[in-house]
Amino acid sequence: MPKIKRLSTRLANQIAAGEVVERPASVIKELVENSIDANATRIDIDIESGGVKLMRVRDDGCGIAEDDMPLALNRHATSKIAELDDLEAVASLGFRGEALASISSVSRLLLISNTHAKGAGWKAQVEGRDMNAQMSPAPHPMGTTVEVRDLFFNTPARRKFLRTEKTEFSRIEDVVKRLALSRFDIGFTLRHNQRVIHALKPADTLMEHERRVAALCGPAFMENAVRIDAELADLKLTGWVAQPTFSRSQADLQYFFVNNRVIKDKLVSHAVRQAYSDVLFHGRHPAFVLYFTCDAATVDVNVHPTKHEVRFRESRSVHDFLFRTLHRALAEIRPGDQLAAEVVELPQSTGEQVVEYKRQDTIPFSTGRSGYSSHGNRPFNTAVAEQLTGYQALHPDGGIRGSQGDTAVLEKTALEHVASAPHSEQFDEDSEVPPLGFAIAQLKGIYILAENEQGLIVVDMHAAHERITYERMKLAQDNEGIRSQPLLVPESIMVSQQEADRAEELLDFFTGFGLEIERVSLECLVVRQVPIMLQTANVEQLVRDVLSDLMEFGRSDRIEQHRNEVLSTMACHGSVRANRKLSIPEMNALLRDMEKTERSGQCNHGRPTWRLLTIDEIDKLFLRGR
Repeated sequence: MPKIKRLSTRLANQIAAGEVVERPASVIKELVENSIDANATRIDIDIESGGVKLMRVRDDGCGIAEDDMPLALNRHATSKIAELDDLEAVASLGFRGEALASISSVSRLLLISNTHAKGAGWKAQVEGRDMNAQMSPAPHPMGTTVEVRDLFFNTPARRKFLRTEKTEFSRIEDVVKRLALSRFDIGFTLRHNQRVIHALKPADTLMEHERRVAALCGPAFMENAVRIDAELADLKLTGWVAQPTFSRSQADLQYFFVNNRVIKDKLVSHAVRQAYSDVLFHGRHPAFVLYFTCDAATVDVNVHPTKHEVRFRESRSVHDFLFRTLHRALAEIRPGDQLAAEVVELPQSTGEQVVEYKRQDTIPFSTGRSGYSSHGNRPFNTAVAEQLTGYQALHPDGGIRGSQGDTAVLEKTALEHVASAPHSEQFDEDSEVPPLGFAIAQLKGIYILAENEQGLIVVDMHAAHERITYERMKLAQDNEGIRSQPLLVPESIMVSQQEADRAEELLDFFTGFGLEIERVSLECLVVRQVPIMLQTANVEQLVRDVLSDLMEFGRSDRIEQHRNEVLSTMACHGSVRANRKLSIPEMNALLRDMEKTERSGQCNHGRPTWRLLTIDEIDKLFLRGR
């Protein structure tokens, strides 16, 4: 056996650097977090050659004392924790005491700091091949500057794995974005090759916060964002989530902060994904900037070397709080709210020149309200809802086995119901225009054209009616409860003992969704009863998936998702089809129902149901006022 030897300080630091210093962006993250912990109000970041040649971070924080500077460059040396109990409620970002030592072991590092507003500072210089800090006086204002040059100069194998200058800087920029979003009270400046990329002033008011978010995430995000502000016990969630119609092809605009710490956590991702499950187009990703605050003692931030992940003590409560808050916020979005967001513009930053042109007077349109009567206030899909009882009686399993004739009956009955309504009450021309306005025409039997105060509303009538019918069906199903039927042959499912224990603990959960499950041995479950609507589903796979979710996240909505898929299909078959000619009253009735229905901005499949063309946008098409 070879002899056991203690590793040298240099080698130990380089091994630690493999966890802490993955690329230049890792260095920036550690250094900026140290500046934030030093109570800095201003942080300047200079980058050259994507960070490989030079990274400089300068702040106006409390600084490092002369006697502490050599110790700050040693491993496991920190001022942020002193004993084990301090880990129970870590409030600082950097507390491991490895960052500066790891960085200095693979670069040429210069540390300059001053703890007083007056008087000279001190500098410590370290190179990877020599871990002894060389101390000397150096002029410096109060605060700290860290220069990192020639990253991985002494570990060429690591340097080969770095990407192009553009790619490495984009990673640095993303890190700075996240940190700038985490602390609005700090000003940030980012330069690359002497060119200013971001210059962010400290933000105090909500309007300034929104301006910073718009600068970092794009103005389109803020234009489509919904403000979140919810609190329950010691849990608080604030921030912004994008409307489902503003989705991304990649999960590249998702920022989540726990007590101002940037994290990526699967529990959080699962809660957000569930909240968007019924409104997001398949294959798309939501966008959000969210801030979650809780007691520091209830979250463990020391579970990953780079501190990207956390572990919540009450994970189920956190998951439920996040899901319910976001799900409710998305459900409450109405066309009126979306149109209000359309006309709200962020304040112009100082120094910008605003160019205005005199627009010609627009031609007034007729609102088409002369044909709009009281029956327009009646639910457009009332007849469809009334027909569901008969439809389910014909098909009690809830499956979609109706013929095209059944679908035609539902459509025809819905339209006849609205068309036969009384026409007694007429709207006054001076009455307030609803958010989606009044119908003026139908285009190609597919789209409804309506005029509101801002311009032209274009509605996909099938998609809109599908969402209205779907929401009404879900509400009716929730009110009536889930009907179940016993299986002729009970189905046995072999699971692990831990899963069987979990299922036995949550028998009431399964019963609430119409599933009757019995544990017959240590590793065997028997399903004796299933919901009528899901009798054609793969029961074994459904139970396994639900147990998997319960084991990992403490909750599952797979049964509800399967039920919603069936209801969605029924709603699709029961909605008006393309090429169906609608009268003006029928179109107005549909618009009013959209304004009252949850999630009416998207159909059951996540596609948008309506769009606004403002009068300014239409003027531009015809070069009016130029």
